[in-house]
Amino acid sequence: MRELFKLAVQAVIVGLALAFLLRWAWPGATSAPVTAPFSYASAVERASPAVVSILAQRQVIERVPFGAPLERFLGVSPQARVVNQGNLGSGVSIRDGYVLTNYHVVSAATEIAAQLIDGRVVRAVLIGSDPDTDLAVLKIDAADLPQAVIGEVAALQVGDPVLAIGNPLGIGQSVTLGIVSATGRRRLNISTYENFIQTDAAINSGNSGGALVDAHGRLVGINAAMLSRRIGAEGIGFAIPADVALDVMQQIITHGQVVRGWLGITLLERSGPAGAGSAVMQVVVEGVYPGSPAFLAGLQSGDVLLSIAGEPVLSADQFKQLEAGILPGRSVEIEASRAGLPFRLQATLTQRPKPVS
Repeated sequence: MRELFKLAVQAVIVGLALAFLLRWAWPGATSAPVTAPFSYASAVERASPAVVSILAQRQVIERVPFGAPLERFLGVSPQARVVNQGNLGSGVSIRDGYVLTNYHVVSAATEIAAQLIDGRVVRAVLIGSDPDTDLAVLKIDAADLPQAVIGEVAALQVGDPVLAIGNPLGIGQSVTLGIVSATGRRRLNISTYENFIQTDAAINSGNSGGALVDAHGRLVGINAAMLSRRIGAEGIGFAIPADVALDVMQQIITHGQVVRGWLGITLLERSGPAGAGSAVMQVVVEGVYPGSPAFLAGLQSGDVLLSIAGEPVLSADQFKQLEAGILPGRSVEIEASRAGLPFRLQATLTQRPKPVS
């Protein structure tokens, strides 16, 4: 009996030793398998009915070379003519016939049509747009229009699989697969307010305004742009987070525009002294618009912003978000410094002017 017990103990020790060696030699050999769907067909089936194709017609002025042979023969020399130009894009049905798309898809459009998943082509009416986020809201009168299921943008992680659904190059609805490459991408000079989801799912011309969905077919973004291969980019696309897009849509439906506070300054960032030989990033007033709230309050070019409405100013991007979140008509305290001397002033923000097209 004692010998059997001794043999059992030895077997356990040998087994543990082998397990340790196996784990050390092949770290992933004993870990639980990573589960992923064999197919994303169910996600596509869930999401694609809510994605529509957009055709926007606009009138453009086409320049004609002065003095072409035919014009000279006829004795006339028209220098310009108006022609109709079509622009392709995509959109996502959200609720009650409202469809989100990109502003640049429908900008200056004289007529907009939407093709649904079942092949129907219906007229779309522009409810409003927000060039600052490159978003627009359309209204479609169509029975039984499917609606997107909204996902949790905050839960997105780099490496999560995502699908881009749209109408690339007008060839018909298509789906591409990729991952979330990054979140919170800014300073891309695509729009005024940037907070993009970056993905390597293929996004081509015509995908703009389409859906970026997660592995369960839930909407997490509105596809907006891609970097061109002409600059050496490969697989770098961007989508506007769904929570941002939905907030813009609701404000357009409610107010006819997005309500944002505006102080009336342009900013730059520079390194400034922080004491003890160290440096800190400073947000500096580059320019002040005449007649703006900042101008009336007394802000000047060269002033260093320290806080607004009690919130510290940490970067130019962060300031723009703070500024936009203050309701027009509200008076706030601004802390700043001029020539190294701190000061405070009150400014009453107004509604941000619409960008000049």
